[in-house]
Amino acid sequence: MNVLILGSGGREHALSWKIAQSPLCKSIYVAPGNPGTAEFAQNQNLDVNDFEAIAQFVVSKQIDLLIVGPEDPLVHGLVDFLKENPDTASLRTIGPTRAGAMLEGSKDFAKQFMKEEGIPTAAYLSVTQSNLNEGLAFLQQLNAPYVLKADGLAAGKGVLILDKLEEAEEALKEMLDGKFGAASKTVVVEEFLDGIECSVFVLTDGKSYLMLPEAKDYKRIGEGDTGLNTGGMGAISPVPFATPDFLKRVEKEIVAPTLKGLKSRRIDYRGFIFFGLMKVGEQPYVIEYNVRMGDPETEAVLPRIESDLLKHLLACSEQSLENESLRIDMRTCATLMIVSGGYPGSYEKGKGILLPFTPQYSVLFHAGTGVDAGKLVTKGGRVIAVSSLADDLPAALKASYRLAQEVQFEGKYFRNDIGQDLLHEDENRS
Repeated sequence: MNVLILGSGGREHALSWKIAQSPLCKSIYVAPGNPGTAEFAQNQNLDVNDFEAIAQFVVSKQIDLLIVGPEDPLVHGLVDFLKENPDTASLRTIGPTRAGAMLEGSKDFAKQFMKEEGIPTAAYLSVTQSNLNEGLAFLQQLNAPYVLKADGLAAGKGVLILDKLEEAEEALKEMLDGKFGAASKTVVVEEFLDGIECSVFVLTDGKSYLMLPEAKDYKRIGEGDTGLNTGGMGAISPVPFATPDFLKRVEKEIVAPTLKGLKSRRIDYRGFIFFGLMKVGEQPYVIEYNVRMGDPETEAVLPRIESDLLKHLLACSEQSLENESLRIDMRTCATLMIVSGGYPGSYEKGKGILLPFTPQYSVLFHAGTGVDAGKLVTKGGRVIAVSSLADDLPAALKASYRLAQEVQFEGKYFRNDIGQDLLHEDENRS
């Protein structure tokens, strides 16, 4: 099979790394890709939002399967565009149509969807300029902290969690006035849920689904979960507190009703669904949906999949997923993200990178790297993800931290406490 993967980060490197292991794979193209994906695939200088160019490439290279990594082209209707184009109508795709991508593209839509399907989520109110006073009154009914979410895509920056009511009221007005552009014309005001976060992933063809390994990621830049939010500073899989009983509740109360809701709306959904969950006591609540794999969770989840991912993806695209079974490595994967100094604020690019020898149980996934004058350099805020498999969490962390210390570039930074909050629970689990 000829496979095209859209995207340029650690997620796409992990996907190309895993798919290259399949005997079904003839060739892989990644657009635009990065120096890491180039080890397994041919990188292509295509914009993920240039639908015409993507369609032309699909035809010229006789692509059999398209995997869409990032959310933006999905929300803007790439899958619909390709299906409506006679030259690409028969292309197998992994990623929902525009209607399905609304689960991530509109938080207002997602909250209304959950309400209608009886899926547990935080109490909320969608606010526009027309009902601002109602929104301010709703804030006053809530206990601190206060959660404000821009309805649309805001490059991961559209969620504010504020401790003071006055700050939340002012922030609501600023968001509605265009703080995040068109994304915050509508703002979802949410009740804060006090619990522990967990990420659950499924691969679905709209009829059946496979539960992928769960993960926990770490969003804050600073140790102890302090400082600004980032795209993710690390991830652990499996998650000790996500017990079999808890995951059964997730399937029954969240996954199954979500798929039922999509089907009842006649939404063609073939791809990944990310469930961002909060565990409050033993009850799972949905914080958010994503319509693709997360990053850096992908770099912790895919190393634990032993079976042929490309075979599963092909079945997903052909709606025959009920015949598939997933084999999962029971070991632990610990992923650390090494970032540029200054990230998620301003940071310098073009710093030379020296990579160490990588042992068999570890992988270095490129997230924000480039090539300048034949040398590997930093290109983004999140630069390299270090993933290691081991029999338990302490051993996996030790392996990833040892390797992270050996990755060299000026100004590098990584958190030293990834997974520390799970160590006690991991000991209890074992």
